[in-house]
Amino acid sequence: MGGAQDIDIARKVLADQPFSALLGTRLASYGGGEAVLELDVREDLCQQNGFVHGGVLGYLADNALTFAAGSAVGAGVLTAGFTIDYLRPAGGTALRARARVVRAGRTRVVCRCDVSALDGAGTETLCATAQGTVSVLEPPRTP
Repeated sequence: MGGAQDIDIARKVLADQPFSALLGTRLASYGGGEAVLELDVREDLCQQNGFVHGGVLGYLADNALTFAAGSAVGAGVLTAGFTIDYLRPAGGTALRARARVVRAGRTRVVCRCDVSALDGAGTETLCATAQGTVSVLEPPRTP
């Protein structure tokens, strides 16, 4: 996995997620057990102190974890759970979530993700780190 066709299919999957489309999330890279998602920081994604809301960081980590898992085991995946640690407030012009598979099993995939804020020059500042478990869905049974 990880070829041009795979990333095109993954980008279509992302585009078909209404919430991801609402946020304007982009799939920057995909394949080989890794995925990078990005989204632009907007005022309507921030909390009262002007920082990106933690729910947006959580969404981005969750989705990146699942895309990384899907790049390793196929599209039939669903988040089983994840934890996130917020390390510092997120601001800047964009967010980038880099996820990678730690271990891909037959029914579960464990992944890690770092979420960074990017400033206008593209410098990354680590804001959150997450670890998640992704379920591998059973393939449909043929009659």
